[in-house]
Amino acid sequence: MTGPLDGQVALVAGATRGAGRGIAVELGAAGATVYVTGRSTRQRRSEYDRPETIEDTADLVTEAGGRGIAVPTDHLVPSQVRDLVERIDAEQGRLDVLVNDIWGGEHLFAWDTPVWEHDLDQGLRLLRLAVETHAITSHHALPLLLRGEGGLVVEMTDGTADYNRDNYRVSFFYDLAKSSVLRMAFALGRELGPRGATAVALTPGWMRSEIMLGAFGVTEETWRDALEAQPHFAISETPRYVGRAVAALAADPEVSRWNGQSLSSGGLAQVYGFTDVDGSRPDAWRYMVEVQDAGRPADVTGYR
Repeated sequence: MTGPLDGQVALVAGATRGAGRGIAVELGAAGATVYVTGRSTRQRRSEYDRPETIEDTADLVTEAGGRGIAVPTDHLVPSQVRDLVERIDAEQGRLDVLVNDIWGGEHLFAWDTPVWEHDLDQGLRLLRLAVETHAITSHHALPLLLRGEGGLVVEMTDGTADYNRDNYRVSFFYDLAKSSVLRMAFALGRELGPRGATAVALTPGWMRSEIMLGAFGVTEETWRDALEAQPHFAISETPRYVGRAVAALAADPEVSRWNGQSLSSGGLAQVYGFTDVDGSRPDAWRYMVEVQDAGRPADVTGYR
C-alpha cells in the first residue's frame, strides 16, 4: 500500500512527544520517511525527565505505515544539526518537509509574571530553546529542502497571528517566543516562495499532550474527567489532529497558496476535511474567542 507522501522525506525537529510526535506519526501514516529528533532517548533523558523518547516516536511512525528514523539532536548545537542534515542527505538525497517543533520551555515560564519579576535565566533559556533552535535548524536544513521542488516548512507555535496580536500570552518571554515563530514563518515565506518552496506557521488548539494530560491527572482514555475542573477543556484535541493538518499540507499540490500565512489545525480541518481521531473537528481558536474569552459557559456545540 502507498500513501500520498510515499517517497517523501520529512524531518520533524522536536518529535519526542506532543505535537511533534503527532505530526511524525501522521506523516508516517501518509507514507513518508520521517527523521525524528530530540534530546530524550532510551539512554538519556532531557531535563524534562519524562519517559517519552524519540525512539518510541520512530517506532510509532513505522507502525503507522511510514519509516521512522530517530536521531538524537540538540538543536541548540549547530554542529549537531549540520551532522543531522548531512546524514539525511547521505541516506535519502532529499528533504521534502521540515517541521520546526522544537520547544523545551514547558518549565521555564511563570504565568502572569512581569518581565522584571520573572527569572531572567529561565526566560532567556526559553527564548534560546524556542527561537534560536528554529533559526539554526532552518539555516542548515533549507539548502537540502530547496534542492527539490515544492518543499514545505512548518513553523509550530501556539496561537494564530490574529489571536496573538490581540492577546497577552502567558508572560513576556512566552509571548515573545510564540510571536517570534509566527514572524519566522512570514519571513521564510518571503525567502522560500520565489525559490519554489512554502513556509507556514501552524498552531494546534488546546492539545491533549502527555504533559497536559498529566497536569490534569487524566489519560487520553479518561480526559473527560478533567471537565469538572476545567469545562472548556471540552474543546481539546489530540496531537494527531495537528499531525493530520501537516500531512494534508504536505500532500496538497497547491500548498503554496498558504505561503507565509498563520494557520490552525481547526481551520485547516474545515478546508481539507480531516478529523481528529474521534471523528470530530474541534475549532479551538474560534471557540476561545467566541466562548471562553467572551466569558460564556462552556459549550462546544458548533465548535467540534
